Amino acid sequence: MVTLFDVDNTLLDNDHVTEDLRRHLRREVGEEREGRYWAIFEELRAELGYADYLGALQRYRVEHPRDQQVLGISSYLVNYPFANRLYPGSLDAVAHAAAWGPVVILSDGDAVFQPRKVERSGLGEAFAGNVLIYVHKEHELDDVERRYPAEHYLLVDDKVRILSAVKRIWSERVTTVFPRQGHYAFAPDVASHPTPDVTLERIGALVDHDLPTLLCAARTNAS
Repeated sequence: MVTLFDVDNTLLDNDHVTEDLRRHLRREVGEEREGRYWAIFEELRAELGYADYLGALQRYRVEHPRDQQVLGISSYLVNYPFANRLYPGSLDAVAHAAAWGPVVILSDGDAVFQPRKVERSGLGEAFAGNVLIYVHKEHELDDVERRYPAEHYLLVDDKVRILSAVKRIWSERVTTVFPRQGHYAFAPDVASHPTPDVTLERIGALVDHDLPTLLCAARTNAS
């Protein structure tokens, strides 16, 4: 048994981080340039397939080479107190799952900011360094299996799209757990995907579920 946890809006309130960055940008560069940063951010996300906050800042700097506030914004990002943004009960959920077998972070993201977030939030230590970060994690399941082989996986993720993609590949070998928190959890496309095996109203509620119940949920939905 291996339990795979997403990071953003699963263990850590990334929506709150984004709102803090919005306020910081508006204060440092003004509303118009803040808007331009987010436009670049979305362009880059469409191009790469994941959020790249520092990459967007680099592109913003190309457009505004004399804007010295960029350096302060970079420092704000890399030194952000991510540990303060962990959801209540998130570490309890990790400890609960650790009783069944290895727990592993399975995240999407860039090669600089996402590992920094994992480190500064304390999640790297909580997971004893078991951290996987891919560009598109749902395409790398063979690598996940090679690194962390198991008869059964538990996948905890706030994106129903990801849960559905992994379920199609691993079928009853995975129990998909959907913590309904963060903006992706309430996106219009959620209803277009199959219902996850288990839905939680918050990540901390995982401690109320025992392993036999979770295994049964996977078999029931796969049949």
